[in-house]
Amino acid sequence: MRKLTVELKVKEELLEMLDFLLEKVESMELIELIKIDFDQGVKMGIAALNMKDGYTIDDINIPEYVDMLTVLNKQGNRYVVVSKVQFFKQFSSMAKQFDIDIIWDTPSIFKKDTMLMSVTGSEENLKKFLEIIKNLGEVTKISFQIATFDERTILSCLTEKQREVMIAAKKHGYYKYPREITSQQLSDKIGLSKPTVIQHLRKAEERLLSNLLAGY
Repeated sequence: MRKLTVELKVKEELLEMLDFLLEKVESMELIELIKIDFDQGVKMGIAALNMKDGYTIDDINIPEYVDMLTVLNKQGNRYVVVSKVQFFKQFSSMAKQFDIDIIWDTPSIFKKDTMLMSVTGSEENLKKFLEIIKNLGEVTKISFQIATFDERTILSCLTEKQREVMIAAKKHGYYKYPREITSQQLSDKIGLSKPTVIQHLRKAEERLLSNLLAGY
């Protein structure tokens, strides 16, 4: 597994589609990609919008392809938002090419006419990604590095509740063999219903495996 970071000068065609943001937003940073559905042509994620002086997020004219834009936190000119957007129709066919085994990583930042994107995956899939990304603009910088994982990095692919439930399960011996606690006992300790706890654990396990085994 390797991490690829690419910087590119974005095509004018794409910049024109983002005019509603670029005139009021200094930069956009991806914090976490929650979901991407290539069949439906939608993606959902958490991002930080750094507004230009004199503007607030209320000044943005939300286009029809943005299904949701909800503010989670605000500090000065920086807004952390969760958004759900549809793929640009002009790029929908190309977007499906990104349906490869990669982990969308950070830093991923869009500023003025420059886009910085980071992904992690096998060497084969990173080469595929690099060829596809060239369709968005001119690549100006490329860097590869060995992918490293620590506890916080791995768990960052989980939602806050999934992380909370999984850590509690580990702490109370749910994953030991034999188990030191049943799912019902774990549910009682956390204060959630048994079906909810099991659902959180299964989704968390699926996300962790998908991230750890990307490219295989």
